[in-house]
Amino acid sequence: MLRRDALLLIDAALAEDVGPGDFTTLWTVPEDRQATAVVVAKASGVFGGCYAATETFRRVDPHLEIEAAFAEGTAIEPGDVTMTIRGSARSILTAERTALNFLQRLSGIATVTRQYVRAVEGTGARVIDTRKTTPGMRWLEKAAVAAGGGTNHRFGLHDMVMIKDNHIAAAGGITAAVEAVRSQNDLGLAVEVETGTLDEVREALVAGADRIMFDNMTPEMMREAVEIVRAHGEGGPETEASGGITLETIRAYAETGVDYISIGALTHSAPSLDLSLRLTAL
Repeated sequence: MLRRDALLLIDAALAEDVGPGDFTTLWTVPEDRQATAVVVAKASGVFGGCYAATETFRRVDPHLEIEAAFAEGTAIEPGDVTMTIRGSARSILTAERTALNFLQRLSGIATVTRQYVRAVEGTGARVIDTRKTTPGMRWLEKAAVAAGGGTNHRFGLHDMVMIKDNHIAAAGGITAAVEAVRSQNDLGLAVEVETGTLDEVREALVAGADRIMFDNMTPEMMREAVEIVRAHGEGGPETEASGGITLETIRAYAETGVDYISIGALTHSAPSLDLSLRLTAL
C-alpha cells in the first residue's frame, strides 16, 4: 500500500498534467471507446514503480483493469510487456504520461542501484541511499532503491541524528556535538558522525557514535579507519563510506571492510529507463 504522501504526490502530478482537462483526448476519442494498452520495455533494466503507475491509472479511473507482468525488482529486457491496462481509452490516454513518468524514473533508480549492488557482491558491504532525492518523491525513490537491492538510509532529518562537518563546526567539535545530542536525545535516535581524518575517527569512537562515516577518504585510508574501529572491540559502531564513490571505484571501497557505502547517485543521477505505452482500440 502506498503512503498517503505518495498518493498526494500522484494527485499533484496528475493535476499538473491534466489541469482543467485533457482536451486532445476529449475531442478525439469517443467517450465509449474501449482499449487495451501495454507498457513495453525498450531497454534492459530493473522493473520499479509499478505501484505508483498502477495508482496513477486508478486515480484517473478506478474501473480500469491493470495487470503487472513482473514484480518490483525483476530484471526486464527490451520487448518485455511489463503492464497491461484495459478499459476506457480516454482514461488510459489521460493517465499515460504521468504513469510512465513514475515508471521510467523509478525503474531507472532500481536499475542503477542493482548495478552498484552487484559491484560489491561478496564483500559484505551494503549499498545505501541518501537524502539527495527529488523533492516530494523521497518515499517512492527510496522504495525503488530497495527494489534494486539497495538498503535505505534514514528517511529524513527526524529519524536519525547525523552530525556532519557543518554541525561539528557550529557545535565546537565532534565531542561537544555528540555530548549535546546525548543530553537531549530522549527519542533514542541512533547517532552518526561524519569524519574526514583518522584523528576524527578516533574522537568519534571515544565520543560514543553509533555509526561513523568516512567521508572522501581514499580506499587505503579507509582501510585504516575500519581497522581503528574494529580494534575498539565488539559492539563498536557501524561504519559507512561516503563521498564521490562511483561504480568504477566502489569495489575497492567495499573491500576495506566498511559496513555501508552511501551513493547519492542512486537517486540524483539515475537515468530514466526507456518504456513506452502502446494502445489498441477495441
